[in-house]
Amino acid sequence: MLHRNDPDKEPLVGHIKVTRNDWLNIARDALVNDGVAEVKILSLSQKLGVSRSSFYWYFEGRGDLLNALLDEWSARNTAQIVEHCAQPAQNISGALCNFFFCFINPALFDSGLDFAVREWSRRDTALRARVDAADDARLDAIRDMFLRHDYAPVDADARARILYFMQLGYHALEVRETMALRMSRLEPYLQGFTGRDPDPVAAAKLRQRAAALGPGT
Repeated sequence: MLHRNDPDKEPLVGHIKVTRNDWLNIARDALVNDGVAEVKILSLSQKLGVSRSSFYWYFEGRGDLLNALLDEWSARNTAQIVEHCAQPAQNISGALCNFFFCFINPALFDSGLDFAVREWSRRDTALRARVDAADDARLDAIRDMFLRHDYAPVDADARARILYFMQLGYHALEVRETMALRMSRLEPYLQGFTGRDPDPVAAAKLRQRAAALGPGT
């Protein structure tokens, strides 16, 4: 059964009316698993088990669908990082834990979608500019997070780049770790990325938030 407001759920199939979210869900799946060239109206309609004409109830054309996927990418990935970096925190440990939570919670950051968009941008100059702008916005948010916790501008910029590029590399390599193993390294990560003693209260709070997501994270 499809939960139509949840983009992580499978789209409906069979002879049943589908929603805009159904089209977005199956288009996202095609983009992530097969690349943008396979996001085709006919093949998507066949997977959904509906006529191709029903697509035009929700989208003007394929370009409109692709733009909707990019808008979702911006809202689900870039906006979440910016928002979490701006959240109040008692110290840099707490701020960094807010940042980490984006990547612990798959509802906040979709790594598959992020890298699918990056791959797409290799052959699309305009999209590459949009990806570069997103990276700049994310880096600015992380740098500002360090600045708010009394780091010098040069230091804040360097630490933001180390942190962000490490996090992207972590996902690019598709590192497979249990949440328990990841959390066991939290304090050394906090020490390494901030250059300051980790706050045990902030670390404990992040562990609680991770545990609340369940064992599947």
